[in-house]
Amino acid sequence: MRMFKRSFSVVMVLGALAAAPALAFEGTPVTGDETAIPVAAAQPGSVATMKKAAAPITSLTALQYAAEGGHPVAQWKLGRMYAIGDGVAQDDVVAFEYFSRIANAHAEDSPSAPQAAIVANAFVALGRYYLGGIPNSKIKADAERAREMFSYAASYFGNADAQYDLARLYLNGVGTPRDSRYGARWLGLAAQKGQHQAQALLGQMLFNGEQLPKQAARGLMWLTLARDAAAPDEAWIKDSYNKAISKASEDDRAMALQMLEHWVQGRKD
Repeated sequence: MRMFKRSFSVVMVLGALAAAPALAFEGTPVTGDETAIPVAAAQPGSVATMKKAAAPITSLTALQYAAEGGHPVAQWKLGRMYAIGDGVAQDDVVAFEYFSRIANAHAEDSPSAPQAAIVANAFVALGRYYLGGIPNSKIKADAERAREMFSYAASYFGNADAQYDLARLYLNGVGTPRDSRYGARWLGLAAQKGQHQAQALLGQMLFNGEQLPKQAARGLMWLTLARDAAAPDEAWIKDSYNKAISKASEDDRAMALQMLEHWVQGRKD
């Protein structure tokens, strides 16, 4: 796969990691202020029909036409459709190709560009494909390549899902030497942005004192936030919360509630 040969070497994440904002282990930023990723919109100046937000492209033919014209939103929609088999036969290789087109063409787009969120999500999707590979295809499992995909989306685009996936690689030593400090930093960034899986893992680690100094109340706060956002099939999050709340002291519960109130108030502000 031809993957942004020039841009990736220029913005290589090995340097970006060293410049990543430092975080305290509880996930609180120490320096730096990352801006939120904008919601992806149609790319300006593509085709006339794309300029009308009230008239989204929905038919398969229209999506394919726009995708062939290089429209990243159409390429993303088609990639997702093939990845999950939504209206088309499920085909991970075809999905991989659509995500690759986005990454190839838009790796150097500004993080504030309208399509930046879609570009970042394409890198995340590619990283996840590289983690496990695609059976009976040329896309083989490559944990180091997966780390590169996550690193780029996490550092250049500030994508919370990429930050969570990258944190797990560092915490588990997959595709990179195990590094709890870097893992905690990326986990904290994702949790602060509301990524509930990162909140759950960070909360679990803090409550139990796993790879981090024990902070039961703060851990319970993160677990509570994660529980409220968890999907029905994310039983591990609810189990982690239930175990923590059953072990927590009254003081820990009271302090966690106070922290939650501060969190909610901060999000409103």
